[in-house]
Amino acid sequence: MSAPALRVRKLHHAFARHEVLDGVDLDLEAGQIVALVGPSGCGKTTLLHLCAGLLHVREGSIDNGFSSQAFMFQQPRLLPWKTALDNIALGLAAVGMARAERERRAHELALRLGLSAVDLDRFPHQLSGGMQSRVSLARALVLEPQLLLLDEPFSALDVGLREELYRLLLAHLAARRMGVLMITHDLMEAVRLSDEILVMAPRPGRVVGRFTLALAPGRRDEAWIHRNTARLMQQAVVRASFGLPARSADAPGPGIEELAELVPARPMAAIVPLGRTAGRC
Repeated sequence: MSAPALRVRKLHHAFARHEVLDGVDLDLEAGQIVALVGPSGCGKTTLLHLCAGLLHVREGSIDNGFSSQAFMFQQPRLLPWKTALDNIALGLAAVGMARAERERRAHELALRLGLSAVDLDRFPHQLSGGMQSRVSLARALVLEPQLLLLDEPFSALDVGLREELYRLLLAHLAARRMGVLMITHDLMEAVRLSDEILVMAPRPGRVVGRFTLALAPGRRDEAWIHRNTARLMQQAVVRASFGLPARSADAPGPGIEELAELVPARPMAAIVPLGRTAGRC
């Protein structure tokens, strides 16, 4: 039996006469983290919503082989009349799990994500923004989904809290072969967390560059992350997508093995590591 995967082919989408996506191709395997990066208005959220089934596919195809999924939004979106514990257990209640069992699972995961028993008895307005984000993450992970969809859930958090949640998320993913599709404006976040980075450009939204990162996320130290973020930012396609000026001729080029070479967005192709030619792969 083959491992589950998400396949997106020639996906187009428009709102009225406004074309949002133009021929997007995407592959996500079980155990892989794929990051969508690009400026505001390039269709990242629309693409994520289409993959989640929150929007109807009009042209192209999405083949989602994952049997279960969870979505973590940019805002926590907690129910204000329920305690933190009940918010975490909400999805388990929806599938009919007995109260004692869903509360046990929610409580156990919440403690691993840094919430205390006192926090779990509180209502959302009594929690800090960081604690609300932990509750939102726990609500998604407690379902043990095969596919996790992340819509910039860490963007509003301070640096220290973001890095703590990164560690918690990666530790959870390391224990489960889960596919993750995330969107972010933050190139460093993409380099820190993902196995593959898809660069999108707007008007209309399309994938203009694909990069792979050879080192597993859990093995990347701060020096590696900063070095490869800087190198990614020197890529012409990234600078063009974000509206940055072109790199000067005397600026250092990529010249690296950690970051794989950019290949055309279509057709889907094997990614060739820098320093090799296609014939030697």
